[in-house]
Amino acid sequence: MPTDISQKLDQLANFQAQRDVLEFEKQALIDQLIPPEVKIRIEEIEAEFTGKRETVDANIDALEAEIREQVLRQGTTVRSTFLRVVYHPGRVSWDTEKLDDYARARPEILEYRKQGAPYTSIQKV
Repeated sequence: MPTDISQKLDQLANFQAQRDVLEFEKQALIDQLIPPEVKIRIEEIEAEFTGKRETVDANIDALEAEIREQVLRQGTTVRSTFLRVVYHPGRVSWDTEKLDDYARARPEILEYRKQGAPYTSIQKV
């Protein structure tokens, strides 16, 4: 069974590579249509706006950090006309290994145990 999944993963990687090649080929054809002087002007515009974008991004990052800090101190969700900052109390976690050991000695605690459905994620290696 694992070999079958392994083969399917290899096929999936192959399909993803095909998609990447198609995108590269499409972009190459589009680039051929753009005259050199237009490409140079596009690069100039990109360079001009990169600095402006970095400044705006820095302003956004600083204000977001300030807002998050204030909401954490306040401890409640805050809404405005366009945005909302949701306050989430810290997540409670338990030492599963120790609780499993405890449950072996006191199985009645298992009626309070809930386990979510298993799930998968596909990652590049």
